Amino acid sequence: MRMSPTDLADLSAATLTYLMNGTTPAGNWTGLFRPGERVRLRFVNGAGNTFYDVRIPGLKMTVVQADGVDVEAVSVDEFRFGPGETYDVIVEPKDEAYTIFAQSMDRTGYARGTLAMREGVSAAVPELDPAEWLTMADMMGAMGGGMSAGSMDSMDHGAMAGMNHGAMTGMSQGAMAGMDHSAMAMDHSQHGMAMGGLVTASQIVRHARTEYGPSTDMRVDMPRTNLDDPGIGLRNNGRKVLTLADLSTIGGPMDPRGAEREIELHLTGNMERYAWSVDGLEFGRSTPVHFNYGERLRVILHNDTMMTHPMHLHGMWSELETADGQFQARRHTIPVQPAQRLSFLVTADALGRWAWHCHLLFHMDAGMFREVVVT
Repeated sequence: MRMSPTDLADLSAATLTYLMNGTTPAGNWTGLFRPGERVRLRFVNGAGNTFYDVRIPGLKMTVVQADGVDVEAVSVDEFRFGPGETYDVIVEPKDEAYTIFAQSMDRTGYARGTLAMREGVSAAVPELDPAEWLTMADMMGAMGGGMSAGSMDSMDHGAMAGMNHGAMTGMSQGAMAGMDHSAMAMDHSQHGMAMGGLVTASQIVRHARTEYGPSTDMRVDMPRTNLDDPGIGLRNNGRKVLTLADLSTIGGPMDPRGAEREIELHLTGNMERYAWSVDGLEFGRSTPVHFNYGERLRVILHNDTMMTHPMHLHGMWSELETADGQFQARRHTIPVQPAQRLSFLVTADALGRWAWHCHLLFHMDAGMFREVVVT
């Protein structure tokens, strides 16, 4: 496994200029408000490949919509979102000017604008937060099964820094291929990861054999269901950071039915070859996923990679659920963290052919894309 704990983004500020409404940080896009106003800001991540961590220093944000759908109001200092995601927040500015600060996940640069009472003023721009390495929990999941994500996150990062990753990279691929992968495959019924006991072990789709092909460089046998984890670089930073567990769509699910059928897909890739795939198959080698018109499905996404993938299903809503099967939030794009396993319900109410892909567009173009056919 060619694990690199610094694989946070595909492109950095060495290549990209981060923009806010088409304006560079130096250009300082400015939005105006009047004294005493409550202001609604709609954040749309229109980037091709960048996760942003957004905050307005000195100003609380009350999140009221996610992907255009009303949610129970939640007050935060910061949120992370990937390409395709949107958040609406309410702010109540009182000072003359505030910086809208959106730093990239890899901490190499930022987009920046100003919320101000008049043109031509600005506020202090924060320093970039330090970049953090992926933890072992990020790279391998729960590993021992009994270790929580929180305890993994508290591991000594200095000790990790001393790991000989070069030696790991140099492991013989032939030796890896010769390992008894069947012995590595764990019994999910023993681990309790069958989505809160919603299904029996016999109903869970097992790893695709194609996951051992050239398009994959790792797999995670002990994933996490950490909806309350803000992600690498945002844990324990002293700010209230939005998580998926904080989102609660007003009105509940669109469809009260439970799942009639389950589909499990593994998000796979190989950073050395720069190949991205689903179940180890790039789009050109895959076959469509079939939904029956009108059925209610549970979709399980299992991330075998060390990158966060914002997964976007066209044509139908994805209704995220908790680990014990309770409705959480209605989304059209769901970020799946490294070594994470989550599930959502879909009502197949739209006939035709639909795209289903990672919204990191390089990943989509490299193969993390499937066609969904509703008949």
